[in-house]
Amino acid sequence: MPVEQVLVTAGSTTFLDLIARTLLGPRLNAVTSQHSFIVYPIVTRATGAQLVEVPTLNDGYDLERILEAIDVNTRIVYISNPNNPTGTVLDAAAIDRFLERLPSHVITVLDEAYCDYASYFAAERGLEYSRSLEYVRQQRPVIVLRTFSKAHGLAGVRVGYGMGPAELIGYFARMKPAFMVSSLGEAAAQAALADEEHIRKAVRANAIGAELVTSEMAKLGIDVVPTWANFLFCRVGDDAGDFCRLLQEEGVIVRHMSGGWGAPHAFRATIGTPEQNQHLLRALKKVRARVTV
Repeated sequence: MPVEQVLVTAGSTTFLDLIARTLLGPRLNAVTSQHSFIVYPIVTRATGAQLVEVPTLNDGYDLERILEAIDVNTRIVYISNPNNPTGTVLDAAAIDRFLERLPSHVITVLDEAYCDYASYFAAERGLEYSRSLEYVRQQRPVIVLRTFSKAHGLAGVRVGYGMGPAELIGYFARMKPAFMVSSLGEAAAQAALADEEHIRKAVRANAIGAELVTSEMAKLGIDVVPTWANFLFCRVGDDAGDFCRLLQEEGVIVRHMSGGWGAPHAFRATIGTPEQNQHLLRALKKVRARVTV
């Protein structure tokens, strides 16, 4: 990838902020799906622009409705793939068809923070996950975001990056603060890139953990969306608030999907180490006995 097509930032969320501040403003809008990454509305509305959220399709992105929602004032479409928090995925063919129909004045942000997990699941399940780097090499109006915060395990040091057309990357670089990624973050990211064995172990352990936790949750009557990432989107009745509070009393913190996520009936649980997964399952069994779902 030519260096002028890559920009490194303090996590991919910072890159999202650069994109929004560069491309959006009052009277403009961005389009995404309901139940998607919480940062999209934050960075969009901070510019004075409007975020249009279309209803989900099978807990994921409805690309047809997103196309219908685009108008002359749309500048960005955010696509989280796999989607955070539902864990659903759009395959390469679906993205291809979407981009072919996208108006020329709209930039697509393909947020692939969980790409390492999705690539592993795709190989196991016989699906082609992504052709995003081909779009970048073709200089198409697409920004691809990646991060070291997930499979690489470097969330605390804040290193992410984006790739896209050289002209757009140049505009984003001008908006970047002078001091962005620390020397510690750079050193950690370089080491993480070289540690391919860690990634192989991480994605395999995640897949094994996801299968175990999903099946055990189903036995407890908890509805779980099949995941392509390292977390599970779980439905537990009308309001998951009490369920989450009781889990915390058992030493397990999950994310209640209320508020900006718009899904008060659900929570998101991250797949952990084998020991952490067993702790989660023990806590779930205790709480399930106390709460009707």
